[in-house]
Amino acid sequence: MPDLPAVRRWLAAWAVHLRMGDGLVLAAALVFSVGSALVLWQGGRPDKAIIKAGGQVFAEVDLSAPRIVEVPGPLGTTRIEVQPGRARVASDPGPRQYCVRQGWLASAGAVAICAPNQVSLALSGRRADYDSLNY
Repeated sequence: MPDLPAVRRWLAAWAVHLRMGDGLVLAAALVFSVGSALVLWQGGRPDKAIIKAGGQVFAEVDLSAPRIVEVPGPLGTTRIEVQPGRARVASDPGPRQYCVRQGWLASAGAVAICAPNQVSLALSGRRADYDSLNY
């Protein structure tokens, strides 16, 4: 733990060099940074879920109404649950359950892949959080 009197002395030494304009610039930079993060990292809202089985589109499901989609695969049936604005892989016969552990997908561009059963769930919308260039 740092020595509290030493920290106070260090702050006092820096405070001598700062002016009111410096404080305003720091405050403006903080407001700009927080505002940019809130605006730019919102991500897109998904419009539909694209479900693929064996590399082919199995179904395109609108995310406006709740439903359950059963998708056949080589190992068995993968169950995908859709709620307004989000979707998830509820159950999968694969051994490690990675796609089930991803939980609810709620932003455009989000993907859950059940590789052993060759089933994938992807959310699409007008604007995705990321694209292939981010990988």
